[in-house]
Amino acid sequence: MLFFSKTPVVALIKLSGIISPEGRIGSKNNLNLNDLSDSLIKAFTFKNVKAIALLVNSPGGSPVQSSLIANRIRELSLEKDLPVYCFIEDVAASGGYWLSCAADKIYAIESSIVGSIGVISSGFGAVEAIKKIGIERRVYTQGKNKGMLDPFLPERKEDIDQIKSIQKDLHEQFIEWIKKRRGKRIKASDDVVFNAGIWSGRKAKELGLVDEIGDYYNTMKKKFGKDVKFKDFSKKQSWFKQKFFSNSRGDDMIETVIKCIDEKIIWSKYGL
Repeated sequence: MLFFSKTPVVALIKLSGIISPEGRIGSKNNLNLNDLSDSLIKAFTFKNVKAIALLVNSPGGSPVQSSLIANRIRELSLEKDLPVYCFIEDVAASGGYWLSCAADKIYAIESSIVGSIGVISSGFGAVEAIKKIGIERRVYTQGKNKGMLDPFLPERKEDIDQIKSIQKDLHEQFIEWIKKRRGKRIKASDDVVFNAGIWSGRKAKELGLVDEIGDYYNTMKKKFGKDVKFKDFSKKQSWFKQKFFSNSRGDDMIETVIKCIDEKIIWSKYGL
């Protein structure tokens, strides 16, 4: 048994899925601090654990949850004096790369997709559509900005300026985090690295976004010896959730379909 053995252990934590404030109906793999907190604590406090390996496969999502998760990983790493290694699988883009930077060292596969260091907000405008079917939009608010970016009303310049101001602030926070964590390892100019471009793992290594090419199994074996053991602390979906929330019914069905389409669009940007 691992608990009573002196064999070195590497704790595995899979960070796979879209980063979202809460688990969504129809989504099996959303990442947020609330769901990950217990797994992180168990991984960092397990007996004989020598390192934490983050297995990242995420196209991004909530900047707040990205920051919360990454900060918690750093806090536990410092508290327990344990090194953290990141292994990028298919994609670490946007918030996925934010999470990756919580590690002391980042690895990727040569064909991994890495980057997208930017901020995006998207939606649809339905002003002409509701005119054609004879619907009149009526909105009553207190506070002139309460109806900001209403998709059924014409766009206002002041609304666009405000959302772009928020995006600029978030982008600056993202850049500050990467510079804090990667420092002089970044080998390219800000204009190249921080323009929301995406690269293969091999190119990301040239730019300094990734330290080395490699997978967790072989890398950790080389670092901690051939006898090292791996223990997966990734959160498992409960039987109850699988049984009652994997198949939505009634009013939830439309919401489920829309959210699944949203997720498909996000993943498909990276060919997945």
